[in-house]
Amino acid sequence: MAIELRNLRQFVAIAELGSYRRASQALFIAQPALSVSIRKLEEAVGTPLLVRGARGVTLTQAGMALLTDARRALFHAEQGRRAARMVALGEGGSLRLGFVGSATYALLPRCVPAFRQRYPDVRLELSESTSVGVLELLRANRIDAGFIRGPVASAADIDMHEVETDDLMMVVPADHPLAGRDVIALADCSEEVFVSYSVESVPGLHNVMLAACAQAGFTARVGQEATQVQTVVSLVASGLGVAMVPASARLFSHAGVRFLSVSDASARAALSLSLVLPHTAPCAAAIRMRDYLLEPREGVGKAPAAKAQAPAAKPEASPAKPQSPAATP
Repeated sequence: MAIELRNLRQFVAIAELGSYRRASQALFIAQPALSVSIRKLEEAVGTPLLVRGARGVTLTQAGMALLTDARRALFHAEQGRRAARMVALGEGGSLRLGFVGSATYALLPRCVPAFRQRYPDVRLELSESTSVGVLELLRANRIDAGFIRGPVASAADIDMHEVETDDLMMVVPADHPLAGRDVIALADCSEEVFVSYSVESVPGLHNVMLAACAQAGFTARVGQEATQVQTVVSLVASGLGVAMVPASARLFSHAGVRFLSVSDASARAALSLSLVLPHTAPCAAAIRMRDYLLEPREGVGKAPAAKAQAPAAKPEASPAKPQSPAATP
């Protein structure tokens, strides 16, 4: 015969209060019904558990043995109920979150600590990949949500929410002729060899770069491709060409390169980081993350500005240069 939690709860109440009468009052149940419940519990266990006497109720040895485990069972049942409810509300459980490498520059350091502070019982499980890889993981149900670099084409099975925009910057080797400038036009790089992004793995950055060059009146000559922004910067430092990168990349500068602002309008807010969720039945914790990121607040929507670098060589009596456009928080 199965033991019900209700029977255990009533048994513990009688054992702790020492009386059927007091237990029935505490549990708002009639004494005859309480007696029937304990009798069923004793039948399920196969032995008497309580003995009524003139001074109240005492536990048999079997009852004393059951009491500890009965309390433990009730505790774990309540814990399970709370855990299930918190998961259903998005306030507990785990959130499997995919992200592209460039999300680590500003977005993740800004949002993850605050999200964890708000929802301390949500366990974050982070997985790095490319934008294409994040979408594949999401469709395979191996993550619950992810950050991808855009722009990317919309899809019916994916909900996409832009949470940050970023400018394009040019990165050149530290000894490059353009390295002494703060601001350049893309046309200044029309004869350069570019380090680009893999069209298969990073189509958003790849296409934005080519389109920006086309708007500047030239076709970029690509000499090398890479997947991660950090790798692109390292290849530029190795002298393999110049590259366009998200402005947030300068937060993690490299001694062998210079980051130059781009005056072309096509470089303004050309990139985005978006949170992606499955269109159908996203988990509650992912919805909490979405709602948190989309809350109006200072510092969300634009990549934080980085401090401008000093020019490699200060030109003599040069005319005033245009101010470097900095991303506003």
